[in-house]
Amino acid sequence: MTDSNGLDPEDRKIVTLARSVRARNGVPEGAAVRDETGRTYAAGSVQLPSLKLTALQTAVAMAVASGAGSLEAAAVVSETEDIAAEDRAAVGDLGGPETPVLLAGPDGTVKLTRPAGAAE
Repeated sequence: MTDSNGLDPEDRKIVTLARSVRARNGVPEGAAVRDETGRTYAAGSVQLPSLKLTALQTAVAMAVASGAGSLEAAAVVSETEDIAAEDRAAVGDLGGPETPVLLAGPDGTVKLTRPAGAAE
């Protein structure tokens, strides 16, 4: 569980939200972001014939649509081993290149943290 990772409570919250979305919606990945005011936005991946967004792209879009001016952190829960460049780019567009992006497994254990602007 995320408690064993030594995360601060706010980062643990976005991991928990991302994990909940993934489980509740039955999607391959869930994500959550925290804006500069502490508000959080959680989303799952979108797979429509005419629109495909990763969970993290959807969460960033929700933050932008709600008026967020910046991001403090982002988390994605997935079975993947790394955070896709396009996901980090979306976070970086709103939060800047140093915004931390956490990747957790389905059990909530954080596997890695990368800055949004990290090179491949």
